Amino acid sequence: MTIFLIIISVLLWIGAFAALPKRILLAPALSYCAMAVISWAKTAEGYDLFPLTNSFLFSWMAITLVVMIIITLQNVDIRQQSRGIWYMAIGGIAGMLVGLACLSITSVMTLAYALMIIGAAIGIIIGFLLFNNTPAGTMVRPGSGHFFRYLLAKGFPTLITIAQLGIILVIITYRATLS
Repeated sequence: MTIFLIIISVLLWIGAFAALPKRILLAPALSYCAMAVISWAKTAEGYDLFPLTNSFLFSWMAITLVVMIIITLQNVDIRQQSRGIWYMAIGGIAGMLVGLACLSITSVMTLAYALMIIGAAIGIIIGFLLFNNTPAGTMVRPGSGHFFRYLLAKGFPTLITIAQLGIILVIITYRATLS
């Protein structure tokens, strides 16, 4: 059953990242579902494979719902845009991995989560700045009046989608450093 839950979770994360460019409303929801499904996985002894408490899952569910409401309230033109999403997603994943590498400097799990999320946020911002230097990014360059609105409209859902994957990777990395 554990292998099945892990496979379903991985497929949901693949779906979440595939949904980022065209269906950004679904991406955080699919990522949350993946995190919730993998939290049900058990070891052979019956312990949780990824110990995520109910309060942890409920708080991330609330964050996901807030992001989805924010996306729904956006202008339709902004919601349908997909320019720069892959720059932000790749930058966010790279930043998340740098944040995971910082796990070697701390043994506090909460700090590891924070470093991973901060790294992903910085990576998304850097990815967006790189996108601004392309011909397609001229409409949302700094000083255009659309920079922060577009960064928040596309970067915040991307951050939440990446951070939910990063939580599981922090747990995996933390366990690998203990053994």
